[in-house]
Amino acid sequence: MSTKLSATYLIETPLDPRAVAEVMAGEQSCGTFTRVEGETDALRERARAIVESVETVGEVAMTSLPNAYLERKGIRGPWHRARVRIAFPTDNVGANLPTLAATLAGNLYDLGEVTGMRLERVSLPAAYRDQFDFPRYGIAGTRAATGVSTGALVGTILKPNVGMSAEDTAALVARLCAAGVDFIKDDEVCADPVHAPLAKRVPAVMAAVREHRERTGKQVMVAFNITDETDAMRRHADLVKREGGNCVMVSLNWCGFSAVQTLRRHTDLAIHAHRNGYGAMSRDPLLGIGFQAYQTLWRLAGVDHMHVHGLQGKFAQADEEVIESAHDCYRPLAEGNASGQADTVMPAFSSGQWAGTVPATWHAVGRDDLLFMAGGGILAHPDGPAAGVQSLRDAWQAVREGCSLEDAAKQSLPLASALRFFGR
Repeated sequence: MSTKLSATYLIETPLDPRAVAEVMAGEQSCGTFTRVEGETDALRERARAIVESVETVGEVAMTSLPNAYLERKGIRGPWHRARVRIAFPTDNVGANLPTLAATLAGNLYDLGEVTGMRLERVSLPAAYRDQFDFPRYGIAGTRAATGVSTGALVGTILKPNVGMSAEDTAALVARLCAAGVDFIKDDEVCADPVHAPLAKRVPAVMAAVREHRERTGKQVMVAFNITDETDAMRRHADLVKREGGNCVMVSLNWCGFSAVQTLRRHTDLAIHAHRNGYGAMSRDPLLGIGFQAYQTLWRLAGVDHMHVHGLQGKFAQADEEVIESAHDCYRPLAEGNASGQADTVMPAFSSGQWAGTVPATWHAVGRDDLLFMAGGGILAHPDGPAAGVQSLRDAWQAVREGCSLEDAAKQSLPLASALRFFGR
């Protein structure tokens, strides 16, 4: 007997939401807008998606999205909003991530019956989840690789984003290692540029990382941006591995599920999953995909870290969305997976982060199993990067001990300087 996975959608329609839900179920399984030849009762019983629930959540006087289909038919509002939950037989999809995404988030966005469509949540049975990849590092492995057993991992982003040579980049990495960071990442726009190709940048950077490790015993994790076509990413990952690295970064949305799955199965390096472009899929509340569903699909590809942005940061998302996204990373995709493998990923906080955003992060998340990445918060600290790193560590120690940053700053010059400079 086939198991089922379920998906929850927020829809907007001038029609009966229950009828639209049935259209959605048929469109994304065995049917179309009408029953066709060969669509027997037995086939429908085996393969058709099932509407599990329809909950009306409101009504609006103006449509959210244009719809030529409804205009041709002269259908006007009011427009009903409803939350729809649909169960899909897993046998329709198999262990096929691109087809799973096409099933959950394919032609539904083009349906003529709706003026709003957002995939909010995905729920997987354990036996189905076990057919996909798991993280190789996740939270515990990332802590072990960096030697950070407690506290948030302090990270930074190489700036300038582009323009530095391989030698310039290595010199900056050496400086950041000496400053005491746990994690360094490339920017999403710097992958394999002419002025600092990975073939030169990886050896140069890893020489600096190895020198620091030999001198201090500390292995800094560097996420090299290897975003490219699939064969090139495999070559880049092999280079990072040969040079003693343990992490690569991928721009998920532009590489695609298949490429990331192939990379995961090719290498045992940690995959730092960058979601740049996700805003185009998520910022409209009646279109696209919510983070819980988004991260579910990408975690099936076996990534280890997921970007969630940052609290009180420079981007458009509300703090509540960032908080919920972080908690999504901490939840297993399915309870009771038979493999027993760890099934959580480390959330990566970034975007305008500095010591002053630490209390909000701690109080909202309630744990420090996270990458706390500050670009300007470290590199622009008035007393230098080492003071920037120390200001973050002192801020995290303060909030874990229930102390205010102002009180902690009395004993920490780096924190005091950060509060004066960034808190203006």
